[in-house]
Amino acid sequence: MKHSKYSIGIDYGTESGRAVLVRLSDGKEIAESVTPYPHGVIEERLPHQNIPLGYEWALQHPDDYLEVIRRSVPDVLQISGVDKNDVIGLGIDFTACTMLPIDENLQPLCFDPLLKDHPHSWVKLWKHHAAQDHANRLNEIADNRGEEFLARYGGKISSEWMIPKIWQIAEEAPEIYEQTDQFVEATDWVISQLTGELKRNSCTAGYKSIWNKKEGYPDNEFFGLLHPLMKDLPDTKLRGDVYSLGTKAGGVTKNMAAATGLREGMAVAVGNVDAHSAVPAMGVVTPGKMVMVMGTSTCHMLLGEEEKRVEGMCGVVEDGIIPGYYGYEAGQSAVGDIFGWFVNEQVPLYVHEKAKEEGINVHQWLEKQAATYQPGETGLLALDWWNGNRSVLVDTELGGMIAGMTLQTKPEEVYRALLEATAFGTRKIVDALHQRGVSVDELYACGGLPQKNKLLMQIYADVTNRSIKIADSVQTPAVGAAMFGAVAAGGEAGGYDTILAASGQMSRVKEEVIEPIPAHVDLYERLYNEYERLHDYFGRGENEVMKELKAIRSQTENKFTMQK
Repeated sequence: MKHSKYSIGIDYGTESGRAVLVRLSDGKEIAESVTPYPHGVIEERLPHQNIPLGYEWALQHPDDYLEVIRRSVPDVLQISGVDKNDVIGLGIDFTACTMLPIDENLQPLCFDPLLKDHPHSWVKLWKHHAAQDHANRLNEIADNRGEEFLARYGGKISSEWMIPKIWQIAEEAPEIYEQTDQFVEATDWVISQLTGELKRNSCTAGYKSIWNKKEGYPDNEFFGLLHPLMKDLPDTKLRGDVYSLGTKAGGVTKNMAAATGLREGMAVAVGNVDAHSAVPAMGVVTPGKMVMVMGTSTCHMLLGEEEKRVEGMCGVVEDGIIPGYYGYEAGQSAVGDIFGWFVNEQVPLYVHEKAKEEGINVHQWLEKQAATYQPGETGLLALDWWNGNRSVLVDTELGGMIAGMTLQTKPEEVYRALLEATAFGTRKIVDALHQRGVSVDELYACGGLPQKNKLLMQIYADVTNRSIKIADSVQTPAVGAAMFGAVAAGGEAGGYDTILAASGQMSRVKEEVIEPIPAHVDLYERLYNEYERLHDYFGRGENEVMKELKAIRSQTENKFTMQK
């Protein structure tokens, strides 16, 4: 009897990592295990010392990522009862750009007892926004020089990406910069710990590090203008070949095999970005279909047949998502985070009590109440910038806003307005692509939110006037990562030779399709016009109040910290 073959996908999120064991014949998830990061997101002080961090810092502990492997991989093997010899591949996906400095032995500098007290030796999470000033200056220098790469990223490089974070280290901690052997994405570092080999992947290099398949990195002169220490950055601390997705990075080391229960030498794929790995897992391998990975934030991916310059794109990268196509990426820095903030910080006690009486959680209660309203009935309109704007404005200094509040405004009305705001933000991204000739014909949604909130998805269909298909898996990025693991193993080992072949067999979406409601489309068109007015008024420089408020806050915090 022929044994089924399996692959493991590990999805590294902002708060936790999850391993999923996937059957290769049909993409069915056999077992999963979630490991919360023991240290979580480090935003105020280093965990071992009372060392304060600056404004808008976001760090993580690299051993938390290894803890996911040590705990969740053995868990899925034990839960499933699958023979380790039938598990032929492993792939991972990661939030990005999440980066760290490492030494010549591939060890994080924060593991060094002499350096662990220095915040710049730690992992900088994707939402570390303290490098915004460096991103602003980088964009100004690139624009003045007429750098071609800038247009590929919508005209701006974000503070969330690799180069501004490296520049912050060079400027604020030159000693850390000089002791760094290489700056790497966390996804590539984790792969190096599994295989003993560091191999940079084309996805994070292309979208997060200003690397291009044909041209490589910008020239040394450009980096030298950023900072003298960075003049040879591509040849030194970003050195090494860049490998396409699905490439075998190496095999599981003897030590890792002992720690996890995996077979020594088992194929491991090069790293990937969380959102990008979801695309083939939803069966999207052709243009015109936008995949939205919806969770705390949302990432929007789309395939195109040619490179177009689109405002506010996080990047357009050849072969960046699926081989043979240009992959477009855009995103919203906060979506589920906004709803979570509202529930945790703003909802009155009576709502919590009513939800408890009905045996549902607060989100479900608010959704139920908000669904009784028609578009426009709340009289509210919000901007979805609670964590800045990633696309299309690429500006982390912007803040959220709700217009139309009265003494009669109810919590469920605010909740609905926040749902609608995130839909308007996605509509803005869809319009930006469509206006530049990159077709967006239908939407695909995956992640935790589409599975939990039907009202949210109906609002998205109505606001964008497009049908939406929902993933049949709640762990879509992990399933995609497992697909790339199967490709790294190859057909001869029981895997697949291409990601297209893997997607053809393993991808799954629900049969139900969410269609826009015509009457709602018309109402939301009117509301969207007003959203655009606010979007441009506060986001394009006509009114700088949001940035001024942040500047005052930052100056006040710095003054208070020095006094203490």
